[in-house]
Amino acid sequence: MTRFLLAVALLVAAASPAQAAPARWVGTWATAPSSAVPGTENGYPNHTMRNIVHVSAGGKEIRVRLSNAYGRTPILFGQVTVARAAGPDTPLALPGTMRTLTFGGSQSITAPAGADVISDGVALNVPADSDLLVSVFTPSPGGPVTHHQLTMQNSYFTRDGNHAADESAAAFRERTTNWHYVSGVDVRSSTLRGSVVALGDSITDGANSTWGANLRWPDQLADRVNTRLGVLNAGISGNRLLRDGDWAGPNALARLNRDVLTQSGVRTVIVLEGINDIQQTPHETDPAKIIAALKQIASRSHDRGLRVIGATITPFKGWRSYTEELESVRQAVNAFIRTSPDFDAVVDFDQVIRDPADPQRIRPDYDQGDHLHPGDKGFEAMAKAVRIATL
Repeated sequence: MTRFLLAVALLVAAASPAQAAPARWVGTWATAPSSAVPGTENGYPNHTMRNIVHVSAGGKEIRVRLSNAYGRTPILFGQVTVARAAGPDTPLALPGTMRTLTFGGSQSITAPAGADVISDGVALNVPADSDLLVSVFTPSPGGPVTHHQLTMQNSYFTRDGNHAADESAAAFRERTTNWHYVSGVDVRSSTLRGSVVALGDSITDGANSTWGANLRWPDQLADRVNTRLGVLNAGISGNRLLRDGDWAGPNALARLNRDVLTQSGVRTVIVLEGINDIQQTPHETDPAKIIAALKQIASRSHDRGLRVIGATITPFKGWRSYTEELESVRQAVNAFIRTSPDFDAVVDFDQVIRDPADPQRIRPDYDQGDHLHPGDKGFEAMAKAVRIATL
């Protein structure tokens, strides 16, 4: 009798529809705070910064992360809003989409020096591959101001008080090419499988891609996967594995926890770092030190349950610091990446964009022109080289 009842229960379970996965927060956009804005020890009192950010995946509920990572004093965020942009490169909000964010139910919040804060969720229908306006009003002094320097797109601001909830663009007459305070956007979803973080330098940051077109390689990867995964860009121009930079952020090991491991819903990290350790002064000429840093990133990410995709370092012959000695370091690191069991998979960006006639160079049609950074077409080739199954 017991076996009969068990068999019936199993048949009923097999015939029942699958229970929907519970909704959870998944990152859809991120940037890595790169440095403090020079000369902002007093902060931006009485300013409203309207940041334009381009999300990867969509959702019907949203929350925002703000950063005071480089602040040496607490900062009061007096009002923070989010809205859909009415069009490309505009501070004008789509009518009816403006939402005021709360923090534990309060409209304002003070972020301690060095800290991030995350808003409560708010209902807003956000399409995949779309622009949002994240507006931040700071009523009082508090600095220096945390920002991401290289954005490849415009944002806007006003020095004339609180205009965070304005749908109109009229107050936002000044333009900035940085993102201020905002460092992440999450959507609540039961269908997205998680997020992928691209950890890198200016090549991941999209340096010299077409302005305002969202053609960085992580953007173009997002276009392939945004019904299943969010894609988060943790590139900082000039960033290195082994050394900090005044404007290029902490070294990749130091920022791994903040920019990768604590991202909402993260399941995979793609690591493209090392070219700046090689080509910037002081040059790192010992490949073993770069390899050791990559091993650390893989190990710490695995400890958090993440998949780790190693990306080979792209060519740089023709760039101003290129030498055959430095090229040999790149080749040694790439040989490690291609064969190392430390990675769950490899994306061979070097092979994808190098010139078959001169493999130490970027292919001419993929080269933005400085022989270090790919252009839009090169970024497209890199995005297509990532095998979706590995994510």
